[in-house]
Parts: sequence; C-alpha cells; structure tokens
Amino acid sequence: MRKLLLASAATLLAAGAAFAQPAQPVAAPGSVVVHLNGYFQFGFGAYGATNMGSDAQGYKLNSVSTFGDFRLLPGFDAQTLNGIWYGVQFELRTTTSNAGVRANPSDTGTNGVGSLYIRRGYGYIGTPNYGFVRFGDTDSAFTLSQVGVIENFGDGAQFNADGGPYIMLPSIPGQFVYADSSHLYTTSKIVYETPAVGVLGGELSGIIGFEPSSNGLKEGQDSTGSALGSAATSIAGGSNGRRRNTLDASVSYSNVVDAFANKVSIGFLHGAPLSSTNGSYGAGAPYGYDELNVFEAGAQTTYAGLTVGANIKGGQLEDGYYFKPKGARNALGYIVGASYNMGPYTLGASYFNQQSSGAYVPGKTGTARTLNENGVAVGANYQLAKPIGFFIQYLYGQQHQPTNVSGARSNVHEQVIAVGTTLKW
Repeated sequence: MRKLLLASAATLLAAGAAFAQPAQPVAAPGSVVVHLNGYFQFGFGAYGATNMGSDAQGYKLNSVSTFGDFRLLPGFDAQTLNGIWYGVQFELRTTTSNAGVRANPSDTGTNGVGSLYIRRGYGYIGTPNYGFVRFGDTDSAFTLSQVGVIENFGDGAQFNADGGPYIMLPSIPGQFVYADSSHLYTTSKIVYETPAVGVLGGELSGIIGFEPSSNGLKEGQDSTGSALGSAATSIAGGSNGRRRNTLDASVSYSNVVDAFANKVSIGFLHGAPLSSTNGSYGAGAPYGYDELNVFEAGAQTTYAGLTVGANIKGGQLEDGYYFKPKGARNALGYIVGASYNMGPYTLGASYFNQQSSGAYVPGKTGTARTLNENGVAVGANYQLAKPIGFFIQYLYGQQHQPTNVSGARSNVHEQVIAVGTTLKW
C-alpha cells in the first residue's frame, strides 16, 4: 500500500512503478501542477491468538475491533521549457497512540491523541533520457526495484500494513521480507535511477542510493548536539538501529513474451553500525554488531489478469533492517504470492516464511538460536468506482522460538478476518 497508493506521476516515480521509470508527468513544459492526493481506509475485524505469554495475563480483551488509516500526499510536479522534470513529494500519516478514551482538544496526555507526521519527503529532478535523481527522506534501490512481493489484494499491504487489519494482531510478526521498511525509507539519502535501456527485446535499468547516516530531515542536531548527531562516532545507549555509510544498488529487467509480462530484479544493501568507543554494547550484543549485508532477488509474471511472483531476502540483519549481534545467525526469508484481476474484482493470496535470531542473545542460554515466523494472507476486492473500493481479508501468523524465560512468547499463533473500505482522491 505504501507504494501502490501514491497517485501522481511523480509519486509513481517515487514508488518504483514500472521498474522505477517515471510515467509522463502531469505538468506540461513550462508549467507546475500542485496536487493533494490521499486516502482513507476503515474497517472492522475479529482476531484471536494463543500462547501470548505474559502480554495477555490479567486482561480481558475484546476480540472485535476497528482499524483505519489516513494519509495525505501533497506535492508538485513540474517541467521546464527545455524538458527537465522536477518536483517535491511528501507523505503525511496519522500517528499511533496508547489505547484509551478518545482525547478532547485540551487533553495533553497520550491516550487517544491524533496528529499528522511526515513519513517521506523528497525532491526529484531529471529526464527520461538521462535518468532521475531524488534527494531527501525516500525509498532507495532495495525497495524501489523489488518485484515478486504481491500486495495488490485485500487492504493492499497484508502483513506490511500501517493501519490495516494487521495492527489488531496481538503479537506482530516480523516483516523484513517485504523490504519497504520504515527504517529504510524514512532516512535522508540521494538516489539515482538510470534510464531504461533496450536489451534482448526488453528493458534493463538500475538504481543506486547512498545514505551517510540514519538521520532524517532536521534530525540529529538538536538535543544530542553535534557530537552524537549526524557525525556520531559511537552508539548512544547501545542502539542497533543507527547506521552510517549505507549503500544499496539494484538491477532490473522486464520484457513481454507471448503476452506474458515478466519482471526480474536483484539488489544488495550494505550499512555499517556505529562503533562503541568504550567496547561496551549492552546485554543484547555483548560482542558487538555485524555490518548490514543483505541480498534480494525476485521475479514475477502477468498473463491475462493473473500475476504470480516470488521474492527471497537474506543476510546479516535483524528484523526491521537492524544490525544483528555478532555470533547470532543470519536471517533468511521468502514470500510467494498470486493475484487475479477480473474487471472490478481482485482475488489474491500470499505466504511468507522467515528465520532470524529474534530474542537470542549470543553467549547466553535459555532461548533458541532461531526465531521462525510465517504468515498466510488471503483477500478479495471489489472496486465500486475508481476512488471507492471494498475488501475482505484473512491473515494467519505464527512465531516460534523456544525459550525458558518466564512469561515469554515462545510459540504464538494468531489470526484476523476483516472487512473494510478504501477511499482515494
């Protein structure tokens, strides 16, 4: 959904549609077009879970709940008289907050508070013949070129949602197999997307991105000061999420053979953790962190409304594209899926399986070395009109990591079924 619902030509460029090659801009030469796209999603669902450990003890939960999300996509697209395309795109979302009674305007607490915040914000400039450069808080090669992850059914995101039925699951399964993680696209970087080149009857293109630090816009220079800001040389508080010198690249190829529209892509992501000046990394990584080295490969084909795809990812990472402790296992995950479109109707299903180190701490006993996670998503859609859609979706997830830690969640099973509507403009 994060990519599929970006509406303008430049936001299609942002989303990596058509292998990150932009469509004809809405702005004619010498003009600027300002837009305020967005969407609202709302629905009801029922969920259930087993083996929740200490999380659910002492509480009587309601198994029926609502879900929803609201986003604004403001920006502009423009073209100079000599054919240079440029623009700015932003994505604003509603925040999450603690459960509780809906807050009134004078409430200064956190229960029920709603507000908007910037999730993506970037500019772009370029031409179809020479490629495009984007700069700011944006997706990069590892996400933009991804293929084989089929999400165009149900709520449009399944286990990758932010506001969909997925949020009702009491224990959230990992989702690094989806790639478009906020830990990757909310940071400031510069990205170059090459023009498509004709090769063997198809089109070949590439993307490369560089991120000097894991800061976003106006981040890293305030309360922590410059020593622990954008030029930080040590991990403040032992965090395993702050990166430096992150580089990712991808190569994609697409063609059409006998009415089969085929796409394949490979990508690689590398990032270095901030080092510790005193040799201490905390209890979660007693020996330090490995660098972030992750590969991906995907393929999909479409014929007569049917799309089938698969994608695999693996390497040195924790879920959420965090650094894994030295001595912990590498992660590996795959996802397979299909969708079928018949006019206003869409049917789809997918399955993912991934393994990572999870709660395992190297050098300590009591927790198994591997966290196994898998999930099934099934959904159907009816498009009443272009801006109005209805959906039904079922999700089943499992997390399994044997442990003798009291109250821990060692074998969680959970599921949710939901119906909802999505309005776009």
